[in-house]
Amino acid sequence: MNKSSKRELTFKIIYGIQINKEMNDEELESFLDENNISENEKQNIKKDINNINKNIKAIEEKIANNLKNNWSIDRISKIDKALLILAIYEIQYKEIPFKVAINEVVELAKKYGEDSSASFINGVLANVVKELNLG
Repeated sequence: MNKSSKRELTFKIIYGIQINKEMNDEELESFLDENNISENEKQNIKKDINNINKNIKAIEEKIANNLKNNWSIDRISKIDKALLILAIYEIQYKEIPFKVAINEVVELAKKYGEDSSASFINGVLANVVKELNLG
């Protein structure tokens, strides 16, 4: 499985958590089994999901702080929020180059989001990058 496919699968898990409010270990294991993931890749994805869950408050705060003044995090679609969570996690906690992380989630936004999702996500993440003094 390549990195883009792994990222897309991780996004789907984050999205599932956004919809269902949680995903227990059994549900996660079942989802990964359904997608024919190798044992090594399963462990990597589980590690990422656990790290996202540990840091979710800080990640969501980062999203909220980088929205336009008249927006709240509750107004963001679940798909867009899941993509923002994934990108911020990768940039801030996995130290993936921000251009790679942004490009990948913008492509996922084009595939799964609304017409405006890609530009919205790109704008929020550009603000995040400025705030983190990366760009």
